[in-house]
Amino acid sequence: MSAKTVAALVSLALTVGASSCLRFYDIGIETPIQAKLDVSSFQRVLILGFLGGGSKDVDPNSETVRLLRSQLRTKSDLRVIDSDVLSLVDEVDRRRRASGQIPATPPAATAADEPRIKNEKDLQEYEAIFADVDYWKKIGEEYQAPLIITGSVLFTDVQSSGMFSTTQETIDQAGRRAVTPVRRFEDRRGYALVPKFIFIDGRTGVQLYSESFREETLYSATNNTPPLSSYFELIDRLLPGFLSTLSTQKIKGTRTLLR
Repeated sequence: MSAKTVAALVSLALTVGASSCLRFYDIGIETPIQAKLDVSSFQRVLILGFLGGGSKDVDPNSETVRLLRSQLRTKSDLRVIDSDVLSLVDEVDRRRRASGQIPATPPAATAADEPRIKNEKDLQEYEAIFADVDYWKKIGEEYQAPLIITGSVLFTDVQSSGMFSTTQETIDQAGRRAVTPVRRFEDRRGYALVPKFIFIDGRTGVQLYSESFREETLYSATNNTPPLSSYFELIDRLLPGFLSTLSTQKIKGTRTLLR
């Protein structure tokens, strides 16, 4: 046996011996994510209302206002202002009737619970209100110059057909269960949540920042998940992104150490 071979075997033996003494430790770590918007000059926040639309089964305006107020009360240093939820859709339609753009009396055939904003194309006819600096400055004066959070929220029905991954449970002759992944063609339906959050300086009425999100969930065509449950599932996914706009968030994780 050559000297080189002996040296290699000795090195391997030492490595194996050393590895048997190693210990693996998982430790928790927190990574800070800096806020996207400096709100240090504000003490109060007003979540007034949104341009809501989409499905008639959920009122995305009132649900989003209620949920965001609840989140900011526990996860932000800003004091949340309690106020009635404003329907920005009603505010824009009031202006349009006053200017003669739409009939003074809504058509009788229009169902009372039918959303006036059904999709992103409808939404475009209403979004000009966010550029009305005088309007938002007046709102700010009424509530003593807070940070104003507004925007739009669409909660719409979606459908899709195609190959989807799922699991299938089988039982063999011995009674043993096995779960195997399979792909099959399915018709699926579900919901999409598309919010745009706009942050306005209540002292000047000027937009400071805006950010859009999109979340979607699909179910088997035989699934009967309530629309409101899907709304909460989807908005839970985007809440960290919303909260990180206003304050530094900590993302928890683990790191493995060797000793």
